[in-house]
Amino acid sequence: MTCTYTDIPKLGFGFMRLPEYERDGEKVIDIELVKGMVDAFMDAGFTYFDTARGYHGGKSEAALREAVVERYPRESFQVATKLPAWMAKSADHARAMFDKSLSQTGAGYFDFFLLHNLGEDRTKLFDDWGLWDFLAEKKEAGLIRNLGFSIHDKADALEEVLAAHPAVDFVQLQVNYADWESETIESRKCYEVARAHGLPVIVMEPVKGGSLVKLPDAAVDVLYGVNPEASLASWALRFAASLPGVLTVLSGMSTLEQVRENVRALAAPEPLSDVEANALVQVRAILNGIPTVPCTDCRYCLKSCPQDVRIPTALASLNILALYGDEHRAQENYDWNASDGPASSCIACGICEGVCPQHIAIVDELARAAELFEGDAR
Repeated sequence: MTCTYTDIPKLGFGFMRLPEYERDGEKVIDIELVKGMVDAFMDAGFTYFDTARGYHGGKSEAALREAVVERYPRESFQVATKLPAWMAKSADHARAMFDKSLSQTGAGYFDFFLLHNLGEDRTKLFDDWGLWDFLAEKKEAGLIRNLGFSIHDKADALEEVLAAHPAVDFVQLQVNYADWESETIESRKCYEVARAHGLPVIVMEPVKGGSLVKLPDAAVDVLYGVNPEASLASWALRFAASLPGVLTVLSGMSTLEQVRENVRALAAPEPLSDVEANALVQVRAILNGIPTVPCTDCRYCLKSCPQDVRIPTALASLNILALYGDEHRAQENYDWNASDGPASSCIACGICEGVCPQHIAIVDELARAAELFEGDAR
């Protein structure tokens, strides 16, 4: 298939991390601030907006309608949203999410629509519930212009999905310079699989949820030594935008200053020079030299755990803390990906340690993760 858009500006506005404030004990999206952020984004010539059913407790799509759809001509921007089958109670519930998204966004149609967050055991639901065919029908009816999926898994899993479902228009992948050669994320390998299939790539997590603006001092010194004027975020955004076949690079912006900084970085993006590319290689080496839990995400532990604890996710969150000191991102990763198998569910049976090729003291690490990330469970 061929994507119907080829000239979208390189920065996309992710509606995953919108500014919030508390009202009557409840978190509320600061819609007036969001409108100002949207205006700055659009005024700079950028047009792509990304949301999902599950963002901000289901409120993100409505915020997009109020801040974008109701304030700008429909042909002046693109809307992307996602169907998370793993949040549904049944096939009918999952299908109903499409109409709910159409109503909440008020978009009339979706320029980009994604099967959300494939990978691990989540992929099977989309097949079992016939959602590929269901969404293909929506595309045939003109309600979807481009159909694709996002995935958080390794290159082999991506290859399997594309082999089973070749009629997709694009893929959305986690791509950033820190994860480029990662054994757990496999950014480069996933990107190369997508390109081998001739598919354009939408990049998510280019700044690794904000962690790449919280680098260790040694890494910061390398980047500032090359260009003291460039923001840390700009390095990450330009790395992703420089890759051939990248359609746009999503940033989950939370402040007006972040919008201004990011549009400056990608207003006229230039490929990284050899000197800049080498600087990022040095930064990766610095990050790789920091002691972390040596999990390679082989997932043998998942197959053996009687409690279905999301062990690799817990260990990944611990590593985010170790590498970047980014408590917010570590917690966010844990909340999003380990809520159905928290570390506190561990019964210390030790089966996982018996099958771990890296000989990790998993029981001890899970106890540490439960203490750090589970609030009242601590």
